[in-house]
Amino acid sequence: MAISASEVPLGRVFTSDYRLSIPSFQRAYSWRPGNVRQLLDDIRSATQTPQTPYFLGSIILVHDKGNKYEVIDGQQRLVSLTIIIAALRELEDDPGVSRDLTNLLVDPGDRLRHIDAAPRLTLRERDAAFFASYVQEGNLESLFDLRDMDMETNAQRNIHDNAQAAYDTFAAMDDDERHAFASYMVNKVTLVIVSTDDLQGAHRVFDVMNMRGMPLTVSDVFKAKAVSAIDETQRDLYAMRWDEIMDPLGDDPASCEGFFRDLHLIVSRKVDCPRLIDQFLDDVLAPCIDDKSVPRFIDEVLSPYMRAWRVLERPTDTNLPPEVIAVLVALRDYPNDDWKPIAMWALVHSIRNLGDGDAVIFRPSSAHAKPRGGADGETAPDLHDVDRLLQILRATERAWGVDCLNRATSIDRRRRAAITVRDLDKGMSPSTVPGLTIDQTSARRALIRLRGEMPNDPSLPRLLLIRANEQSSGFAIARPRSLQAVRIMPEPTGKDKLEDGWTQADLEYWSDRLGNMALSQTNNTKLGQVTSFGDRRDRMLTMSASKRFPLTRQLEDIVTCTPQTLASRQQETVELIAQYWKIPYDHQDIQSALASHNQHDADESDATQTKTSRRVTIAAVLRSGLLTPGEQLEWKRPRKGELWKAEITPQGTMRLENGTEYTTPTAAARAVGGGSQGLNVWKRSDGTSLADIWKQYRMRG
Repeated sequence: MAISASEVPLGRVFTSDYRLSIPSFQRAYSWRPGNVRQLLDDIRSATQTPQTPYFLGSIILVHDKGNKYEVIDGQQRLVSLTIIIAALRELEDDPGVSRDLTNLLVDPGDRLRHIDAAPRLTLRERDAAFFASYVQEGNLESLFDLRDMDMETNAQRNIHDNAQAAYDTFAAMDDDERHAFASYMVNKVTLVIVSTDDLQGAHRVFDVMNMRGMPLTVSDVFKAKAVSAIDETQRDLYAMRWDEIMDPLGDDPASCEGFFRDLHLIVSRKVDCPRLIDQFLDDVLAPCIDDKSVPRFIDEVLSPYMRAWRVLERPTDTNLPPEVIAVLVALRDYPNDDWKPIAMWALVHSIRNLGDGDAVIFRPSSAHAKPRGGADGETAPDLHDVDRLLQILRATERAWGVDCLNRATSIDRRRRAAITVRDLDKGMSPSTVPGLTIDQTSARRALIRLRGEMPNDPSLPRLLLIRANEQSSGFAIARPRSLQAVRIMPEPTGKDKLEDGWTQADLEYWSDRLGNMALSQTNNTKLGQVTSFGDRRDRMLTMSASKRFPLTRQLEDIVTCTPQTLASRQQETVELIAQYWKIPYDHQDIQSALASHNQHDADESDATQTKTSRRVTIAAVLRSGLLTPGEQLEWKRPRKGELWKAEITPQGTMRLENGTEYTTPTAAARAVGGGSQGLNVWKRSDGTSLADIWKQYRMRG
């Protein structure tokens, strides 16, 4: 077995040196938007020190022949990096840069040398064509136009959602920042490529690299530095003390790094921390070493903040007051944890004995509780000023809710956290801390988001519906692990018979809005084949835990679901969320806005102040003047001898020759020809595709 290993920049990984493929026995692509955003945030932070490389770990390959390799370990990162490059290309105006980015995704081939053009990375057979067509070949507009039912596998849904996440992140940057990101990623992001010539050898390498040995954690590095600076008479004592504090965290590197990154923010007030080891040593430990206060740091900083971190991980296992536990559980609903530094600070400054090993913070039956031989010396949590603690936590939860709706970046959220901790440390009242307040513009934008379509990432509608249901019930509700936000009405297909009172346009309009969603333990995948409201309702209510949520329980009383039914649910849901987060709103304005489909247009014109991956509607393009009412489009299929025609209506739909209307080009294409790349297939007489028009509209920003 021959093994080779070398560290190479990303720009070399995606070249003709490597033609990568994912073997069929590998698991499907499973990264979600949170993973991609974290990777983007990490690289973005690393660009602040452009001469310092960013190491992205190792990938394990099996060499086939020539430049062909199978990926044994590293699929998630390679697919995600491909999506990131595709998003950069989609937003690029410079033809030269766009061409360079394309060459990272697709080998252009060489006709003279009989080399065929091919993707740099080929996915498993079931998802390969989808990935190549939509991502690598530059078809993100058509990808964004897809609905859930257009995608056959969870991997394809992940590709779709992650492409949106990457696009939205880059769309918020200016050209210079995007170019700096792209240049850094290509030249300074590195991978160690471990290559073997047989599959068994690759698996042995994988086993050795991932399952054997105990690599040093950042805690081990910091402990060695800190303890070595303590007087020799106390060194062993504080080495044991450090281990006692950190042991409950276990050996998970990600958790360990997450804790110290948050502690670094709390102590230093610095938002970015791309080089955790260097920056923590310089900003946190070095001052303690210089003034010989390392023991005090371990006792008064490391210990209480570590216990605060553990409280945030499992708040329901603690002895804290129920109202404190409830808001900590609410904070854990968020798909990000950038709120943790604020909550950690609040707990440390509200529980006097939090760092005391004898303080019984966790219930004896909890896995987080420290085993004890007896009760001697044990003390209860010494809470003081619980009202201030609740004010801080509730204000943090509200700020994160509005930021989540307004798609704030991780850097923006961590900046809010750093400013908040700084001002709280100054003794400012929670009600006067700028980081915990929401301005009118942010509140208005959040309301617009609530009224409009939800993103494909299911974590946001789940969060919003939990808030609405708890506001309705007046108390916190336990969340089953399998709880999801699911659609009440079936997805519009253009094939199934519509229920009474519904048009295709109605189904398209309500598909991704809160009024059409409810919390259930039955997921959307299981509901995919259920095409009637009654059957979906019964399936959603099968699990008794789903009935804990009043807005879900209401479905029992709905015999026939109409667009008006969903409009009423939408109004109620938006009002409940606004009440929960104390967002001021005009009741009459919401009532009239949600009763009319025309609000969809207003929502888009207000919400789309910058380029986003949000699905572009025909109505929005009509308003821009890039399409005109009555315009004719064609889909020619010469091999099948087919020609399909459609007309753009003044109402913002596509009317086929049989009179049926669809609100998206993809839905129209699917109805007549079974194709899902509607933006590419529908064209004007001059050959301009709707994908070109949609991109022109989106790039106006």
